[in-house]
Amino acid sequence: MPNATLESQPDHKVLGRAASTFAGKFLFSAGLIFAITGIAKIFSSFGSAKVLLELDPIVGVQFRHLMFAVGVVEIGVSVFCMASRRSQSAALLVAWLSCLFLFYRLGVWWLGWQMPCHCLGTLSDSIHLTPATADNLMRIVLAYLLIGSVVCLVYYRRQARES
Repeated sequence: MPNATLESQPDHKVLGRAASTFAGKFLFSAGLIFAITGIAKIFSSFGSAKVLLELDPIVGVQFRHLMFAVGVVEIGVSVFCMASRRSQSAALLVAWLSCLFLFYRLGVWWLGWQMPCHCLGTLSDSIHLTPATADNLMRIVLAYLLIGSVVCLVYYRRQARES
């Protein structure tokens, strides 16, 4: 009977490899997401949309400047996620940036800001997404980035404890 119990338990090495594979794929996908949204923000910051001239309600600078700065940060995080061998640091960067986006969204919600997020800049117009649809899509992406980065960080923490 003791053998049946041991055989039914998962092999920690197999789970470790699966978690490591998940982490690698997640970080690559996060890097890809940040590359797309970063490029979209930078490109859009040079556009002529009226919203770019408005002041951001949280930071207090024109959306044009904010989008450019955030786009540059996203590109930096993207490069780090896809090129670095320091996976734990990359997961921490994804979690940090995702938390900043979450706190920003909570802040504008708390202030009663009614406009949808322009996270994709003019890219949403180019691919014929309504602002509301693009906003909902970016909420899902934000949840993916937050949950995925936390899962990776928990995995790395457990891995460090077992070492």
